[in-house]
Amino acid sequence: MDWIKVYETNEEEVVIEPLVKWAGNPNIILVLKLFYLRITFQLVDLQIFAEPRITLKPLVPSFPCFASVNLSLMEKPHVDFGLKLLGGDIMSIPGLYQFVQETIKKKVVGLYLWPRILEIPILDGSIGVLKGPVGILHVRVIRAIDLLKMDFLGKSDPYVKLSLSCKRLPAKKTKVKRKDLNPEWNEVFKLIVEDPESQVLQLHVYDWEKVGMHGKLGMQEIPLRSLVPHEAKEFTLDLLKNTNSNDPQNKKQRGKIMVELTFNPFKEDTDTFTGPMSGNGRKESRVGVVSADADLSGAGLLSVMVQGAEDVDGRHHNNPYALIIFKGEQKKTKMMKKTRDPRWNEEFQFMLEAAPLDEKLLIEVISKRTWLGFRKKEALGYIDINLTDVVNNGRINEKYHLINSKNGMIHVEIRWNTI
Repeated sequence: MDWIKVYETNEEEVVIEPLVKWAGNPNIILVLKLFYLRITFQLVDLQIFAEPRITLKPLVPSFPCFASVNLSLMEKPHVDFGLKLLGGDIMSIPGLYQFVQETIKKKVVGLYLWPRILEIPILDGSIGVLKGPVGILHVRVIRAIDLLKMDFLGKSDPYVKLSLSCKRLPAKKTKVKRKDLNPEWNEVFKLIVEDPESQVLQLHVYDWEKVGMHGKLGMQEIPLRSLVPHEAKEFTLDLLKNTNSNDPQNKKQRGKIMVELTFNPFKEDTDTFTGPMSGNGRKESRVGVVSADADLSGAGLLSVMVQGAEDVDGRHHNNPYALIIFKGEQKKTKMMKKTRDPRWNEEFQFMLEAAPLDEKLLIEVISKRTWLGFRKKEALGYIDINLTDVVNNGRINEKYHLINSKNGMIHVEIRWNTI
């Protein structure tokens, strides 16, 4: 290879364009069959000149740090060789050499010339690749029936905690119903779904205590693969001690819980899921693609990925974190100590009842002193993003110059998914 180009993009990928030149005299024997006649050729003086594009994506935390390799050719390749038969060079036959050359070029170009791509998977889809949200699960916690009596006076103060498996977010909670063994909540919650074929809804019923640990009244799990998209399904389930079917304590009557579930995939993923979902698999996701007739005014999920910053320079200290402010709600990344080029790679999500047209997202980069002293916090710059383009395009992935910073930049990816 004489030279190599490496491109910097805003995507989680590495793009390489090497110039490949190879020449050799390999010992390759070719056999041509014409009816009952076998003709043996020797391939000699092989030379290949090509300019491929190699894209490693997406970049992931697991070795080898990328999930697939995409290969394509930026120009027509040049392939030169000779064919010998019985000591003679048959490529010297007039017109034959040019015919063979052009035939090979057409076949190769038709398969791999850009924008045609050969994709080579490296990692299994379940390994290393971070899954993104594909829809919203609406959970209506209706009521519980005949709960256990936990208090001395024969009453319990029940509430329900609900969460999705494989999510590290805090669990949602219903209100506490005082002294009620047949509580009725009728509370609705929304949970972000990333893999409806493997995730389950976890329901835990507790007896609230003013002092000490809250007592466990029972639990249940509901696999999301049992749901049909956009169809509400009601469940009445016996409460269990745990998920171990062989545990004799699960034979004890602990009451029942009633819930109603509705899984609403994002519009760009609607064709991906057919119901019930078990056994049907997933098709290729088209997150970020908004059709021309899409309704931009409906409810959805705003996802903000704060990837990192560059050249953020504080006068007194450099321990930066990012503060995300949207419609009065604040979320922040972890703090990175003693660096001007922090890499956060943290995602934050906002569930909205309407598209954030003409809404603005504020992101501030702040340095925080790690020990006591004056100037505990220091502003390192900010950006103010109008979300109209995000709503119209479905996704933006940009590096922004930080306002009130000399050279600072921040890399942000924002997605809008409608349901």
